Amino acid sequence: MRTESNSELGRRVAVHAALADPTRLQVVDLLAIGDAASSELSARLAIPSNLLAHHLKFLESAGVIARQPSEGDGRRSYWRLVAEPAIAPGAPSLATPGRVVFVCTANTARSHLAAALWRRASRIPVASAGTHPAERVARGALAVARRHDLELPDVAPRHLDRIGRREDDLVVTVCDRAHEELGGAAPVHWSVPDPVAAGSRGAFERAHDELALRVRRLAPLIGQT
Repeated sequence: MRTESNSELGRRVAVHAALADPTRLQVVDLLAIGDAASSELSARLAIPSNLLAHHLKFLESAGVIARQPSEGDGRRSYWRLVAEPAIAPGAPSLATPGRVVFVCTANTARSHLAAALWRRASRIPVASAGTHPAERVARGALAVARRHDLELPDVAPRHLDRIGRREDDLVVTVCDRAHEELGGAAPVHWSVPDPVAAGSRGAFERAHDELALRVRRLAPLIGQT
């Protein structure tokens, strides 16, 4: 038991040591909102890539952040904040939007689930769309929504250009391909694996749980929860 206690203490020390730096705290604040590639973090923080790499390695070694390859451009990878109770993000860096718009490629699962979770968590209006919408919402998405008592209507997927985009929209991509296609038009990105590709109940459950975590993290940062 003492060995386990010492191990947990050592983990906590490593986390706090990793956060004891202004640049690394800024990285955590940015990743609390959404995932980002190294090049995106370097641009947002205005620091050289070699210096950023040092800080990212420190945070990764402490288990604060993790990296996963893009499902779109295989040459890219995205950094994400690992769920960690000891980490408290700083002040919000996003203004309260008039609407949140969740976007994936086909608008069949992740974007619809994110919108349904957002309606439960926030009073800010929400919409979902796709960059290349398919014909219908995935059956697995409808099923997981029912299991979690989420309001997810069985509607035809829509293209992003057909939802009446507004200047005060906050566009959140929940798909690597959509993020890479939209570029700077989507200031927030969540790198969530595609459950439709796997097709299993477990894949849809994992997508739901990941999106639920992200929604809970973002909603308080932009108000009106």
